[in-house]
Amino acid sequence: MSTRTFRITVRGAFDGLTEGQRAELLAAAPEHDMLRAEFTAEGHLTYDLAARPFFTFRFLDSGEAEEDILDATARAELAAEDWLAERGYGFKQLRSQAQDLSLAPLGKRQRREAARAGAQD
Repeated sequence: MSTRTFRITVRGAFDGLTEGQRAELLAAAPEHDMLRAEFTAEGHLTYDLAARPFFTFRFLDSGEAEEDILDATARAELAAEDWLAERGYGFKQLRSQAQDLSLAPLGKRQRREAARAGAQD
């Protein structure tokens, strides 16, 4: 059995932030800019609090079976909740979306590389 890679996106909105928390998040905003977005095992947070109160965590996980995506999604949601709770940040409307990359369609470059690999066999 091969290992499957999962990308999990957990979205929500900050809620009831104090002025101090808001200032803290605004000061750290360059580290959490959308242009730096990536999927990581520990989760990568992005937001633009100056424009809107929404945030996105991006997680990378893996499993052996297609059903493992449910556990990976639950772990990602819990990790996002823990990160926010540890810092005392209120949040609402938490929702998740997960993708099994083994089921994702190949892009043009990937199809070309697969065709080359098949021709060499």
